[in-house]
Amino acid sequence: MGNEPTIRVLLADDEAMIRAGVRAVLAAGPGIEIVAEAGDGREAVEAARAHRPDVALLDIRMPRLDGLSACEEIRRTLPDTAVAMLTTFSEDAYIARALGGGATGFLLKAGDPHELIAGVRAVAGGAAFLSPKVARHVITELGGERLTRGAAARARTDVLTAREREVLALVGAGLSNAEIARRLHLVEGTVKGYVSAVLDRLEVGNRVQAAIVAYEAGLVADAG
Repeated sequence: MGNEPTIRVLLADDEAMIRAGVRAVLAAGPGIEIVAEAGDGREAVEAARAHRPDVALLDIRMPRLDGLSACEEIRRTLPDTAVAMLTTFSEDAYIARALGGGATGFLLKAGDPHELIAGVRAVAGGAAFLSPKVARHVITELGGERLTRGAAARARTDVLTAREREVLALVGAGLSNAEIARRLHLVEGTVKGYVSAVLDRLEVGNRVQAAIVAYEAGLVADAG
């Protein structure tokens, strides 16, 4: 890890106790530094512009500007800053909008500290990351019965080659292109081609949507 650049994080939550907890967790992850904090969405956008962090970690419910609007604004004006949302189970309904706004991570506020660190690292590396509990809950709760969604997802992944399904499963597990390349003993450029092909064939706009299809189709082994 020694040669890897420090991941610079902006943390935005209107509850000081939550910020303190997340700050303490991330401080335990080597190579992660919180460069700015914000108590509302407007402050978060301003801090992102001032500090240009690698990752903006945003609460969904914040005063002045909510996390979803802040996400959209940060992604529009700072394309090199990845956005991860801090969520609770009661906020499933917001996930579709956050996806559309360009968020690539969904982390549970009361989740495993290791998951928070892994999620920040994943989105900083260009990967998608859904807390496994969030993913399972979303798949179960959103948009109808799980069996129907699972069958539909399996039908969609049937068009993929065996290698593409393998790549999709690893995208679902939150791996970056570089990590997938190492795991499958491929060149990173080849993996990039596979990921593009998978997104095209599944007709999804980004890695998070692909990851949800991977979970629904049962391609991701129990990551809990």
